[in-house]
Amino acid sequence: MITDFRLKVFKTVADRLSFTRAARELFISQPAVTKQIGELEKQLGTNLFLRQGNRIALTPQGERLLAYANRILSLYGELGDEFADRTAPPEGELRLGASTTIAQYVLPGLLARFRKRYPGIALQVESGNTQYIERAVQEARIDFGIIEGMASVATLHYEPFMLDELVLVTATSNTGFRREEIRSAELPEYPLVIRESGSGTLDVIEKALATRGLSLKKLRIDMQWGSTESIKRYLLASDSLAFLSVHAILDELTRGQLRVVEVSDLSIERRFHFVSMHGRTGRLCELFKQFCRWSNGA
Repeated sequence: MITDFRLKVFKTVADRLSFTRAARELFISQPAVTKQIGELEKQLGTNLFLRQGNRIALTPQGERLLAYANRILSLYGELGDEFADRTAPPEGELRLGASTTIAQYVLPGLLARFRKRYPGIALQVESGNTQYIERAVQEARIDFGIIEGMASVATLHYEPFMLDELVLVTATSNTGFRREEIRSAELPEYPLVIRESGSGTLDVIEKALATRGLSLKKLRIDMQWGSTESIKRYLLASDSLAFLSVHAILDELTRGQLRVVEVSDLSIERRFHFVSMHGRTGRLCELFKQFCRWSNGA
């Protein structure tokens, strides 16, 4: 695969903010990483990193170079795809991102099966909320993403991946609440735990509630958390309720730690989406998408 190794070294250090972790990831020595960065700084005539003891940070010039490096390395990937031998087993590097619920509960099994099927493809995965993944795609830090939210950015291309359902759950130990079914109009009576602003899950919940004349301001918001795992742990120690993905609670339902509360007049379904830049999708990206659809019967 054609690439600029010095730029790749710089990007890896910039992404990890560590010479040691970059060396480990690139399978080269730390002095070799330091040498590559030093030569790049000499070539450009500017410092790219601030060194503060064992910690480093990008300078403003380093931030500017990182934006160019992302775009350049992405183009190298497209170039490699264009001239790849279609008869040989697929090889190369695939950088993907996934919003939090997908990264924790959907992707691990898929990636394990994908790696067994295509061992020549190296995978790099970033996770964050939907807004973070969309921004990473726009800045070419990743090749494409898989998100929980709806299509919201005009410059991005969205493709459906798989269906998900959000259900209302509470701890089985919640002795103060024994009902198995409620109506949406009753939701303001109970403490709810929700995700942080910018979360695709929260966005979907807000839109569904709006169809019933409800908003977050009308609800008793007990806590906001930045991850589904944090919400689940909080539920197990409290008397609150939360809307969570069915993919995220399978283990807790099996162990009898959480139970589903039916909301008789409210169904919250969503589609996970692939997201990429318009007109920018490589062979490995398409291969991974097809594998995901096949694995999930889509």
